[in-house]
Amino acid sequence: MFYTAAKLLWFVLQPSSLMVVCMAGAAMLLDTRWRRAGRACLALALLLGVVAWSPLPRVLALPLEQRFARAPDLETRPVTGLLVLGGGEIADIYFGRGKAHATSDAGERISETVALALRFPQARIVVVGGSDIASRGGIENNVMAQMLISMGIPAERLTLEVRSRDTWENAAFARDVAHPQPGERWLLVTSAWHMPRAMGVFRKNGFDVEAWPVDYRTASPGDYTEPFYAPSEGLALLDLIVKEYVGLVSYRLAGRIDDLFPAP
Repeated sequence: MFYTAAKLLWFVLQPSSLMVVCMAGAAMLLDTRWRRAGRACLALALLLGVVAWSPLPRVLALPLEQRFARAPDLETRPVTGLLVLGGGEIADIYFGRGKAHATSDAGERISETVALALRFPQARIVVVGGSDIASRGGIENNVMAQMLISMGIPAERLTLEVRSRDTWENAAFARDVAHPQPGERWLLVTSAWHMPRAMGVFRKNGFDVEAWPVDYRTASPGDYTEPFYAPSEGLALLDLIVKEYVGLVSYRLAGRIDDLFPAP
């Protein structure tokens, strides 16, 4: 219920959808007796357009991406396993185009996992969740697993978790398939903007992991002053980051994380 309600609500309230809804509302209301509401809709749509050009999406992204640094001392403390969260693959294209590799804008979850797997050849790799179509059947039908295998990772190193649909289920079900033991060292590979919520959820589920953020959308704190030259890019980042802040608030209210903004 939580998963379905969150998806439906966000579909309407994400900034890009809200902008379209407001523009449509303005078009319908400006020449009616509800013209004041129409003006308000138009003003909000214009405001979202200005925000999409401005540095604000990056300003909002930076605190999320700066929150967790990558785990230190990899050469002196052995790595037991890698947990890579799904979302870097595009299953529809993979199957629809004859198993052609297709990565989303979170594709670094896959490439960085390969780099870590080659660096630590004894580490286990747990592929966590992913799209519904990618989760059907065994390893041969899991897109992320197939991409890792095609990049040189032996299939026997992979463990699949195919039931989870959101971050909470990622952590709960990953623990069930990974069976972490005291003293083991697990790295969590996910997007930097998603890392605070992911770390909070794994902690809540009693799975002690260390952060390995990837897929950065900002280069440095200097991005505070860098505007977008294509408003579509700014609006896409705004959608992503606002969703993550909403996720932090909703997870805290639901008791899925112990802190509103989990810290190292």
